[in-house]
Amino acid sequence: MAAIIAFTRRGAALGRTLADALEATLHVPARFAPEVGAEAYDSLEGWTEKAWAEADALLFVGAAGIAVRAIAPHVRDKFTDPAVVSVDEAGRFVIPLLSGHVGGANELALKVAALTGGQAAVSTATDVNGLFAVDVWARERDMVITDRVLAKEISAALLEGKPVGFVSDFGHPCPAGLTRGLAELGVWVTYRRGEGPFLRTLRLAPKGLILGIGCRRGTPMETIRAAVEEALSGYEAQSVTQVATIDLKQDEPGLLAFCAAHNLPLAVFSAAELEQAEGAFTPSAFVAHITGVDNVCERAAVCAGGTILVPKQAKNGVTVAVAGRKIL
Repeated sequence: MAAIIAFTRRGAALGRTLADALEATLHVPARFAPEVGAEAYDSLEGWTEKAWAEADALLFVGAAGIAVRAIAPHVRDKFTDPAVVSVDEAGRFVIPLLSGHVGGANELALKVAALTGGQAAVSTATDVNGLFAVDVWARERDMVITDRVLAKEISAALLEGKPVGFVSDFGHPCPAGLTRGLAELGVWVTYRRGEGPFLRTLRLAPKGLILGIGCRRGTPMETIRAAVEEALSGYEAQSVTQVATIDLKQDEPGLLAFCAAHNLPLAVFSAAELEQAEGAFTPSAFVAHITGVDNVCERAAVCAGGTILVPKQAKNGVTVAVAGRKIL
């Protein structure tokens, strides 16, 4: 969610319009907060610190210099900083100040300009030149950029008119400006790790891997982590988006701790639901005796929406299967 701050009554009126249209929060000085139905802020420094930690985007209604000074102590990295946009109180000029691509500031600036009838002052080189922007393309498709240096090299190569290749394991159409022909530098859309199809390959990893996990009662989190790391060998860990298991394990402390540590949701299925999963699975008479179904990890991963990529791997009382969601 975006957080909007305004400093005058005129700015607050524009801020109210933008907040309603963008489903954002509005913050103004206490003396006229009730007039526009906004939240009051105590200090610009305090508001900025809080919004920086909690909001996806910060929109300043006022002079760009105010925004620049407010955010300066917090700026760290284009891949983690929120979008920051400034718009004057008349809505004439909308300036994406920070995180134009990855954070979406350019897109937000264009939305604001459309609402105010103003001009978005987008200045990023690939946009100005109408070229493919790898960070925007990846963000729009919920993919992880695995190498920041190579991402910058790709933008630089395109600006210099050099060929940049493209390969997708999922059948993505080749984006305009890239090539399926020969190139030393290129983009590979894949779940996999390792050597790519180009001399210098930027891997874009979709967030679509599912971990199916089974374990003995009382298995520690670190034991589960080790088993997962081994099963994921050759695949991008940042692509993992969910963990799945049988409902008998929904309160398993080690498993819950693993999910919490990696910010992964846990999907649970009954034995009857797992039994309905379609496919060929690795059976275990012991598991069937304990749980009522012959396989937990593979079946759970399939029930969560994946196709098995790595079949059941067993290590220290933990079983792990890796499945991938359909991307296109």
